[in-house]
Amino acid sequence: MLIKFSVKNFRGFPKEISWNLSKPSNYEFNTNAIKNGIVKNGIIYGPNGSGKTNFGLAIFDIVNHLSQKWKKPDYYDNFVYAGKPQNTVEFKYVFRFGTQTVEYSYSKNAKGDLLMESLAVNRKGVFSMDSQGVRFDTKAIPNIDGRAVRNLNAHANNFSFVNFLLTSTPFPEDHYLLQLQKFANSMLWFRCLDVREFIGLETTASNIDEYIIRNNLTKDFETFLQETSGQVFHFDNPDPNDKLLFCLIEGNRVLFHSIASTGTNSLELLYFWITKKMQAQFVFIDEFDAFYHFKLSFEVCRRLFKLDSQVFLSSHNTSLMTNDLLRPDCNFLLNNNMIKPICDCTDKELRWGHSIEKLYRGDTFNL
Repeated sequence: MLIKFSVKNFRGFPKEISWNLSKPSNYEFNTNAIKNGIVKNGIIYGPNGSGKTNFGLAIFDIVNHLSQKWKKPDYYDNFVYAGKPQNTVEFKYVFRFGTQTVEYSYSKNAKGDLLMESLAVNRKGVFSMDSQGVRFDTKAIPNIDGRAVRNLNAHANNFSFVNFLLTSTPFPEDHYLLQLQKFANSMLWFRCLDVREFIGLETTASNIDEYIIRNNLTKDFETFLQETSGQVFHFDNPDPNDKLLFCLIEGNRVLFHSIASTGTNSLELLYFWITKKMQAQFVFIDEFDAFYHFKLSFEVCRRLFKLDSQVFLSSHNTSLMTNDLLRPDCNFLLNNNMIKPICDCTDKELRWGHSIEKLYRGDTFNL
């Protein structure tokens, strides 16, 4: 699980912004939002332009060099904070894999080239790489001959040492480097605004209608739409080679997307990713409810937070800021280059009976 993350000089974050998920409070309600002492589910709020989208994108930078999954084509546009374009972007991740805490740090230039990389396990350094070369613990990383080390030092700032080790050294299944690679391969960021975009989990873009048809999910999708939004669709039984969904309306066959609303199309995208839930360890959905009714937003959250994955959402919908759904330590405010749970944004003791939304609208929480 991801337990800490920080980034500096990335897009709108000139100073380091840090997110700590390893120190939940001792609330006795909605305990399912916490797993093994780590925040598992949360919603990030903030004014327009505060950096919610950019913060989510920053978390997924690791996918760009440790994973072969789908990447956002324009990700490196405006990569570095515009006020300091000559500086590097610095990333720091802390993961917990079983009993091991893995700290992974690196920096990149404006083109996305890796300039520095280091890794520690349980606070013990395993390796570090920069323009001066690679230095590593020979006990932690054995069996690298002298020629390989010379080649590594000659090209130290052009590649990931983690990737080199993963492709050149056999490791046991539970090794922390394999766990790190597995986590990066199972991260998913997506949003559905004017254009559907995603990072990670898949290697190619998919036709969602075709996916539903191919996997015999049309009836399940009908049920999902009715249970989440109250909409009743009756899909025509598709042929195995069909690529589009059709509905039956009083016996007439109508293309689903010609009658589906923007919100319903967004629900189809959500359904697609939920059916792939077993593959994802960390999910970030940006502006997930941009086209949802407030009741639908609540129902979608309720379903997402039942997944085993770490799931975080960004939203402007303050009706979700309620103890009926999450807890004060799982609702985060992002603004002014900071992100904190709302319980750390006030001296007021927050209890089950408090209206968190009312307090938020009354400017009780400040960063």
